[in-house]
Amino acid sequence: MNKQKIALLTDSCADIPASLVRRYDIYVVPLKLIFSDGEYADGVDITPTEVYQRLPHEIPKTTLPDGASVEDAFARIKQAGYTKVLAICLSGGLSGTCNLVRLIGEQTVGLEVATFDSLSGSLGIGMSVVQAARWIEAGWSWGELLRAMPALLQDTHVFFCVDTLEYLQKGGRIGKIAAVAGTLLQIKPIISFTPEGELVSVAKIRGRKAAMQKMVQMATALVPRNVPFNLAVAHGDAPAELREIRDLAQKSLPDYLGFTEGEIDCTLGAYVGPHLLGVGVQMLTEALHAAGREN
Repeated sequence: MNKQKIALLTDSCADIPASLVRRYDIYVVPLKLIFSDGEYADGVDITPTEVYQRLPHEIPKTTLPDGASVEDAFARIKQAGYTKVLAICLSGGLSGTCNLVRLIGEQTVGLEVATFDSLSGSLGIGMSVVQAARWIEAGWSWGELLRAMPALLQDTHVFFCVDTLEYLQKGGRIGKIAAVAGTLLQIKPIISFTPEGELVSVAKIRGRKAAMQKMVQMATALVPRNVPFNLAVAHGDAPAELREIRDLAQKSLPDYLGFTEGEIDCTLGAYVGPHLLGVGVQMLTEALHAAGREN
């Protein structure tokens, strides 16, 4: 436990590598997937690979964590000796998870809980949680963290390449005609998050390789010269292509401070299908300035 007694809480959509979850003692509450044969906790009772294997036969419903699992996480945090909790959760534009954590945190006696809407998903949440962990490890105070987080979240940007429009269409997120046309033309949509935390299509590229290059170009264009930043990549059932996009991203953005690499969670995988790739960048200047730590 850190000297400041600050715990980190997030949800299963953060896509943080297990080694970092252990290193920083990050508490994770799972979202739920409901198949015809029962309910599964994301990353606990079912793996992303198992979800992808089931998708051709059945697309599950997804729901936010149950209140008991959130209450249990706070209880374990309290029992471990922490007195404060920094919670960073899946975008409120996609899920009620953040609001649920906020409400239960406010009702939890003996813990001071600050809950932040990441306005993002997957590696966008993960980068923010891991950066907060680094700051806690470096001895940042509670006040510094609370001042830094809004700017950090605002300066976090992620892009995803979807291999097929089939699952977005089946899930009712795009029309059937658009899905068929996109499939025939080998169109690979690139999706991101709006400032309000909702998914949005930002480009449509013909061909997988070109889409990967476009994602990296879009991420690179967001990083000003001589600004400290973090870089992240993630995949859903595409380990070989993960290496490709990692090499592309690191070559284009070699001066990153922190780098993370993750596997995309069951929930997002159920939305968009297999072979998902993601790239994210996170600028630190404004957050450091807000915390008074720019020097």
